[in-house]
Amino acid sequence: MMCQHHHMLAVQSIHQKSDLPSEVWSRGFIGKISSSFGLSKGTRSGKLALLASEAEKRSWEDKRGTSAVYAVQGRRPRMEDRFVIDENINDTGISLFAIFDGHGGEYAADYAKTVLVRNLNMKLTQSSQIASGKITPSPVISDLKDTKDCANTKDSDDEVNERHKLNSNSVTTVANGGSSLTQRKQSFRKSKTEDIVDKTSGGLGGTNNNGNSNNANQQLETDLLSKYMGNQSPMRQLTKENLLNGTTGQQSANPKPKTYEAKCYVQNGSINFGKIITDEVLAADYDLVEMAKKVSNFAGTTALIAVMHHTKLIVANVGDSRGVMCDHKGNVIPLSFDHKPQQVREQKRIADAGGFISFKGVWRVAGILATSRAMGDYPLKEKNLVIAEPDILSFDLVDHRPMFLILATDGLWDTFSNEEAVAYIRDRLDEPHFGAKSITLQSYNRGSVDNITVLVIVFKNGRYQIGSSNGN
Repeated sequence: MMCQHHHMLAVQSIHQKSDLPSEVWSRGFIGKISSSFGLSKGTRSGKLALLASEAEKRSWEDKRGTSAVYAVQGRRPRMEDRFVIDENINDTGISLFAIFDGHGGEYAADYAKTVLVRNLNMKLTQSSQIASGKITPSPVISDLKDTKDCANTKDSDDEVNERHKLNSNSVTTVANGGSSLTQRKQSFRKSKTEDIVDKTSGGLGGTNNNGNSNNANQQLETDLLSKYMGNQSPMRQLTKENLLNGTTGQQSANPKPKTYEAKCYVQNGSINFGKIITDEVLAADYDLVEMAKKVSNFAGTTALIAVMHHTKLIVANVGDSRGVMCDHKGNVIPLSFDHKPQQVREQKRIADAGGFISFKGVWRVAGILATSRAMGDYPLKEKNLVIAEPDILSFDLVDHRPMFLILATDGLWDTFSNEEAVAYIRDRLDEPHFGAKSITLQSYNRGSVDNITVLVIVFKNGRYQIGSSNGN
């Protein structure tokens, strides 16, 4: 059953438990529960069924012809994840899928889903109409030195992709930071908390990796924490008009990132999707931060956006939501790389901005935030300790011939590796949600303490079959 487009509808009914083996379901957190209650293997299945039913009471879903998403609030006091499925935007043949994992409240994730996606769809539609010749834009002055209309839009998706291939090769951890698997487990055990204020707990100081004095680091952390903690007073409410317009009506002293007319992103009939997404994300983040300052809201959100058009797949990532592909050979191919403070390039960027990272269960920016890139989080944006610039990766669907894609918030990745998730979904593609519901509930049953959202996109013979048009 298809849910209302753009909205997550609560599912209140209790469903039957999965027929997964109880010995698989009893890992981690569930195993501890079973042991503490002295449950046998037989009684564990009943306990797990009750847990799954409890999760389903606060769940959201959307099902299309070849894609599906399932989300649960899980063990958090509120649901801060948001998702978007836009197939065949305005009959352009372009499809957009997005996952937003909010922290510190729903405000930033709601903003991204409402404003960013609207702006993206508008720009993608206009660019498609120009590329296909359906509309003729006003001429672009050929000498870019004489105009700023189309400055800095020359990079092709292939060029952008090549740069980020180089960047992804430098995604390594700092000394004594532990492996990525160790970091994932530590993040699961120690840092999954109810809101961003809880994430700031753990004392001041921490490990200094940038050569700054501990006193200077402590002072910076104290200053940032005071902004976060000072914003616990009741917040002024945004008007619906301001949220939809993406503006407070007041101008910042800092220049807003430039966006361009749709014609600037089209060259020789080809659309520069990566540049469109980057420009719109940065512009939306700027407006979000300015609005958040006015209403004293420090919420932030990740952004994982996948755009498909013909044989192209473009994935933009900000933060630690993650995408993976299963190709026609069953190979696991990352679609994104988590933005973590301990990565060499991120640590250097933070240090160059005058910040530091410290280890408190996991590595954190200025001892506070466990992801180094996000939309929102305005206290950490003032010095660009946290940024919203997305990494862009592009893929040729003819070369990879995917079986399916998975886009998910870190609530899933806390309990599943990339390889485990692909193997799990591959065995369940014949289910109504293409395995998205099963793996979400399985992650909950394994003990994930975060919101969990999983979106699965299925290909037929390596091709994505677009469904019906869906407008905003």
